[in-house]
Amino acid sequence: MARPQRIVLVRHGESEGNADDTVYEREPDHALRLTATGLRQARETGARLRDLFDGERVSVYVSPYRRTHETFRSLGLDLERVRVREEPRLREQDWGNWQDRDDVRLQKTYRDAYGHFFYRFAQGESGADVYDRVGAFLESLHRSFEDPDHPPNVLLVTHGLTMRLFCMRWFHWSVAEFESLSNPGNGETRMLMLGEDGRYTLDQPFERWRTPEPYGITG
Repeated sequence: MARPQRIVLVRHGESEGNADDTVYEREPDHALRLTATGLRQARETGARLRDLFDGERVSVYVSPYRRTHETFRSLGLDLERVRVREEPRLREQDWGNWQDRDDVRLQKTYRDAYGHFFYRFAQGESGADVYDRVGAFLESLHRSFEDPDHPPNVLLVTHGLTMRLFCMRWFHWSVAEFESLSNPGNGETRMLMLGEDGRYTLDQPFERWRTPEPYGITG
C-alpha cells in the first residue's frame, strides 16, 4: 500500500456568499463565484502549496462547486504533475435549494442551540449527514492507496465544515470535540502528515471556541 506522505485540505477562497449572504436568494449555492479577495487568497495558498509539493505528483479531489473549482485553478499547480477528480461527496453541507436569508439566519440560530452535528436544515442536511458521505469518500480514498504508484500527495479542495468532519472521521474525534471547533478561514489549509510510526498527525489544530462537553467517556 502506497500511502501518501501528505493529505492537504484546502478551504475555498472567499465566495460571493461569504461576502454577502443575500446572494443566496438569487443564485444557487453551488454556482457562487470567488470574490477578488477569494482569488487572491487562493493564489497565496497556491504559492505555499507549490513550495510544499516541490514538483512531486499530487492526487487532487475537488468539490463540484464553482468556488472550489475556481480555487483549484487559482492555486497554479503544475497540471502535468496532478491528477484531478471532481468529488461530489466533498461538497458543502446542503442548506436546501433557494434560500430565504431571514429563514436561514433563524435556522442557524436553531442549529447553534441544537448542535451543528445533529441539526438538519429544512430540505437540507445535518452535520451527521455530511459525516456519513465523508466517511464513504474515505473508504474510496483508502482503496486508492492500494495502487503502488499512488502519488505522494493528496489535495482536497473543499469547504470548512467538510474539512472538520473529514478530520473528525479520520482521527475518530467525538461529536463533542467536533462541536467545540471552528471552521478554518477562507483559503486556509490543514495537513495530515505521515510519521515514521505509520500514523498521521495534523499540522495545526482547528481553533476551539469552547471546551468540549462529552456525554460519556471517549478516546
